[in-house]
Amino acid sequence: MSGFPDDIPADLFTAFDEYERAILANDLDALDAAFAPGAETLRGDAAGLLVGHDAIHAFRGARGGVPSRTIERIEYRPLGPDAALLVSVSRYTLGGAGLQTQVWQRIGGRWLITAAHVTGRALPFDRSVWRTVGDPLYQGAWEGPLSGLTVAVKDLFAIKGYRIGGGNPTFLDDARPEARTSSAVGDLLRGGASLRGIARTDEFAYSIAGDNVHYGTPPNGALPGALPGGSSSGPASAVATGQAEIGLATDTAGSVRVPASYQGLWGLRTTHDLVPRQGMLPLAQSFDTVGWLTRDGATLQRVADWCLSYDGSESTESVYGQGGSDLPWRFLVPDEAIAAVEPATRRAFEALMTRLAASDDPPRLGRIAIGDLDEYYEPFRTVQGAEAWRNNGAWLRQHPGAVGPAVAERFRLASEVTPEAEAAARRDLEALSEHMQHLVRDAVLLLPTVPGPAPARTAKGPAVDAVRQATLRMTTPAAIGGLPAVSVPLLTVDSPLGPAPVGVCLVSRAGTDIALVRLARRIHSLASRTELA
Repeated sequence: MSGFPDDIPADLFTAFDEYERAILANDLDALDAAFAPGAETLRGDAAGLLVGHDAIHAFRGARGGVPSRTIERIEYRPLGPDAALLVSVSRYTLGGAGLQTQVWQRIGGRWLITAAHVTGRALPFDRSVWRTVGDPLYQGAWEGPLSGLTVAVKDLFAIKGYRIGGGNPTFLDDARPEARTSSAVGDLLRGGASLRGIARTDEFAYSIAGDNVHYGTPPNGALPGALPGGSSSGPASAVATGQAEIGLATDTAGSVRVPASYQGLWGLRTTHDLVPRQGMLPLAQSFDTVGWLTRDGATLQRVADWCLSYDGSESTESVYGQGGSDLPWRFLVPDEAIAAVEPATRRAFEALMTRLAASDDPPRLGRIAIGDLDEYYEPFRTVQGAEAWRNNGAWLRQHPGAVGPAVAERFRLASEVTPEAEAAARRDLEALSEHMQHLVRDAVLLLPTVPGPAPARTAKGPAVDAVRQATLRMTTPAAIGGLPAVSVPLLTVDSPLGPAPVGVCLVSRAGTDIALVRLARRIHSLASRTELA
């Protein structure tokens, strides 16, 4: 190290030097020991603020090491006999510079970091979020209701001149450039939005976590160190981190709703078959839908009003008459969903219900039994697997080893679904779909979107799979019914990484998508008022 001041205490400089060496070696034990224990220690960077030693530890385990660098300058300012401020400038071997600001305190005879802020080197773009990006990549109409908004498009949609990658580099290499742009993308462009770029997806959209073994895991814009949620992880992260205003995504079993919940976004799964899927790589056509992610309800309303109205879409089977009417101010909470969520989520949700009931505009709230969630999940999984294998099985046989282990295992199980099992599952789904449609005839279902906050990126194997299955049990009923569902960022719960968002999901009858977004904005406004009261 060079450029350090002469008056810095020798033991403080030694502590700083040891910390820097631990950073480069990714020595997690040494890094943990360098930060002061307890709930008051702080660490922040562009991804957000971590509060408490435990949250910092959880984040660090997911981050991995930092690129090779040297410290070229240190500024030292004493804050007291046992406290000091250090600001250091780092120079990276691969180019670029960073800045580290740290408050050190002598505690128990040792210098420990009690607060730190890191400004890393500037990157051209985050390849875990984007496959291709521009400013813009594709210019939309110069005027329109979506003018000024940018879109991150999930890498499942056709864009003229570009290939569909499906989250897999081998598939991307095999693909041909598209001759036409999909109608879902075209609707947004005609409304005045511009295409910011093509965003990552889990492989073949056959996941719910948001990780990708080939390109990395996009950041969670609301909870540093957490999984972003999938399979629409790229568009969700792009929106949550402010790199786009709209995420164009898909939802088969929750791929809009889960990342929306994990990252504190608004996410709409549209009525099945309402938005055409031509020019979209399928996973399971019986459940695949188009959806959107935004940071606020007003933007989601703009998108829904345009894309689902007669004026906005050239090809959508418009439902403006029905969709534009108001839904009843009456909500039913499924008992089985509340029983399935984590305790912290249940407490936060019940507190929300209490506030709504005591508000100046109380909705009618009731409870309802929708049936064993496994009775939805099992036939859904069977039919989804059968269709996923029909869509992708031939390619997977031709490219052994091309997909990551978790997705490969999912496809292996899908390949074993027999025609008899699929036929039986479809009979079960038909009855379940009719049941779901009956439940929302004159009310809206209201439930936590997912069981709990986003898991840490360090979660592996069985832990991730357990969360996946618990999540799908909650998200599949709406998919089976072909119903519109919107996730609204209404809950905050504690997690090992700090306060975390959890969405609340509203599910209404088919074709009421526009009205559902309006209803969601109404309940969000009411919840915000009661929280401040």
